[in-house]
Amino acid sequence: MWLLALEAGVAMFMLIFIVWWTMFHGRAPERPEAPPKEDKKPIEQSKQSQDTENPQ
Repeated sequence: MWLLALEAGVAMFMLIFIVWWTMFHGRAPERPEAPPKEDKKPIEQSKQSQDTENPQ
């Protein structure tokens, strides 16, 4: 009888340990979102390239 109680205790410990390990292990630290990247092409160049591509 004591063997069954010991086995049940070990099984309960393993269940709690596995649940705890999967809940809190490997959680990435929260980082603030990065601001959106800006286009590195200057505005004047982009206007000129649009004018040369679409002559009217």
